[in-house]
Amino acid sequence: MKITINGETKEIADGATVAALLDELGFDPKATVVERNAEILERANYADTTLADGDALELVRFVGGG
Repeated sequence: MKITINGETKEIADGATVAALLDELGFDPKATVVERNAEILERANYADTTLADGDALELVRFVGGG
């Protein structure tokens, strides 16, 4: 199925969860905010949120530095 991540179309497996996608992309779920179809998801729900064809995600990662 196809979803959009930060404006780019990506093909992913049917039934993929937000947690699985973040793992595939190498994103730390504790440092990533996920917006799905204009709704911010609770981190506690990443593993239970199944993505659907046509979903639009915005992923924002927090980076420390100094």
